[in-house]
Amino acid sequence: MRIAISTDGSGVAPHFGRCEGYTIVDIEDGETAHREHLPNPGHAPGLLPAYLAERGVHCIVAGGMGPRAQMLFDEKQIRTIVGISGTVDDAVSALERGNLRAGESMCEH
Repeated sequence: MRIAISTDGSGVAPHFGRCEGYTIVDIEDGETAHREHLPNPGHAPGLLPAYLAERGVHCIVAGGMGPRAQMLFDEKQIRTIVGISGTVDDAVSALERGNLRAGESMCEH
């Protein structure tokens, strides 16, 4: 599974669209098989779901995301997990173990 984590520095960004970039992680058999960083191409309605879908992303992890954005990701068959805080490394570890749990979105819309 290919996952995009909204990233600011070493942390999970509080807003999926206003982050520095995305840590892209391929998880296979409970382990990270590949990891890379993609810069954020910009924040406009519909841009990021298409951008990440073109890169084979199946799931996006972020601190927050509004309902319209979640709908646009859903249309691209990209699962959203919001309400995540902490370091990207901690999020990746939880993803590897299969126990990253969504919380309340930190995005105020």
